[in-house]
Amino acid sequence: QVLLVESGGGLVQPGGSLRLSCLASGFTFSGYGMRWYRQAPGQERELVASITSTGHTGGYLDSVKGRFTISRDNARRTVYLQMNNLKPEDTAVYYCNAPAIYSDNGERLLEVWGQGTLVTVSS
Repeated sequence: QVLLVESGGGLVQPGGSLRLSCLASGFTFSGYGMRWYRQAPGQERELVASITSTGHTGGYLDSVKGRFTISRDNARRTVYLQMNNLKPEDTAVYYCNAPAIYSDNGERLLEVWGQGTLVTVSS
C-alpha cells in the first residue's frame, strides 16, 4: 500500500510561516523525487516545488521563490515545504506528489497523491 499523508496546514495571517509535512510509505522513498502542488478554489492545480531523491531542489513556482523551501529527510520518509512570508494568494489545498514510482509490492504507479492539506492565509 502506497500512501502519502500531508499535515501542517491551517489558518495563518499574512506574513506568517507554516511548514507542511508529507509522510510517505509503501515504496522506497529515498529512491524517488517528490513534488508539492497546490490548488486554489476555481484554479487548476499547479506545481509549487520539486526535489530529487538526494535532496537537490528541482525548482520553484515563480511566485513562491525566495519564500518557500522544499526539503526532505529520507530517514524519516518525509518531504517538507517551509512557507515563509505567506500571502493571501498562497491560500490553497497543498498536495504531496510522487510521480512514476514502483511500490514495495512491485506495482508501477504513474502518480501518487496525498489527500491534501488546506492552507488559508487571511487576516
